Amino acid sequence: MPIVIELDVMLARRKVKSKDLAAAIGITEQNLSLLKQGKVKGIRLATLDAICTHLDCQPGDLLVHTPEPDL
Repeated sequence: MPIVIELDVMLARRKVKSKDLAAAIGITEQNLSLLKQGKVKGIRLATLDAICTHLDCQPGDLLVHTPEPDL
């Protein structure tokens, strides 16, 4: 997928545990895990806002575009 979610990197940088972030932003640990693994098709802007607010980061710190190689 050309969009990579680097939430796990930001959690490590901020020294925040996944379960603490999930509790703080009001989503389940399972849904946060799916997001970290990139197994979601979308994310609500309100959820992205809550993550960025809690981790003091920008959406671009969490979402990285990597172009697919030409075949």
